Amino acid sequence: MPDDELLRSTLRDQWHLVPTEITERPATLMSRGWEVVAGDGHYVARLAESAARQQIEAGLMAAEHLRGVRIDAGEPIRTLGGGLTAETPYGALAVLRRVPGRHLDGRDPVDQQWWGERLGAVHRALREFRHPGLRPWQLIDVDAPHLGAEPWLRGAVAAAVTAATRLTVTDQLTYGVLHGDPAPDTFVLDTATGRSGLLHCGASGTGPLVYDVAAAVAYAGGPEQAAELLDGYRAAGPVSADELDAALPVLLRLRWAVQADRAARQGLGDELSRARQALESMPG
Repeated sequence: MPDDELLRSTLRDQWHLVPTEITERPATLMSRGWEVVAGDGHYVARLAESAARQQIEAGLMAAEHLRGVRIDAGEPIRTLGGGLTAETPYGALAVLRRVPGRHLDGRDPVDQQWWGERLGAVHRALREFRHPGLRPWQLIDVDAPHLGAEPWLRGAVAAAVTAATRLTVTDQLTYGVLHGDPAPDTFVLDTATGRSGLLHCGASGTGPLVYDVAAAVAYAGGPEQAAELLDGYRAAGPVSADELDAALPVLLRLRWAVQADRAARQGLGDELSRARQALESMPG
């Protein structure tokens, strides 16, 4: 992770922003983020792995597309050199102008309704979005060396991948542009206007839209804690209730397998333990 001074210097050198306040946000699976105050402006800075730079830039342009169809989303701010991101020793950094509003609380039933509804609206709005950085959904490489880090790991990941493969072959799933990392505090509600929006799109790609829903459900703590989130999504999203019910358990297991894979690759023991507990608690 970059220290505070590196973040400040990068913002100054690449965006001509001189922060007076930097607040780190809780980590998500795909990136790290900060809220930044500079002058009269409020911004969101996001850092992702350099290998995901194209997907992050696709996500930035997806946010721009959403703004064009009247969905509140962060406005990407280009660097002084005209780029969407700046490379740092820790990965690719992006900056967006922050949309107003408070972060949603994933534990609150009313906020869950806003969360699910906005995710569904984003899925609908991105149906016509195209960008060369959008990569097709790819399953985990079950032969990767780092999956030998724990005796249980490779088998659990392989089982999740096998189930997801079977699902995508045998079922007709709704595909589209994925947000990529729809954590609750990525979404905001402006209580002054009643408008909800999102700070950014994640490392966007294309794949089964239920995978995005599964990621949100994982952030909510599992299906038992995500009833209002799912109701909000059913009301606004393009995926049918039958497809959601059939595919969600399989893709939720895959999401936890993805988290386990990343944690093992990055040597994050606590995250790996959480992923293991979640995988072992799932039926089947």
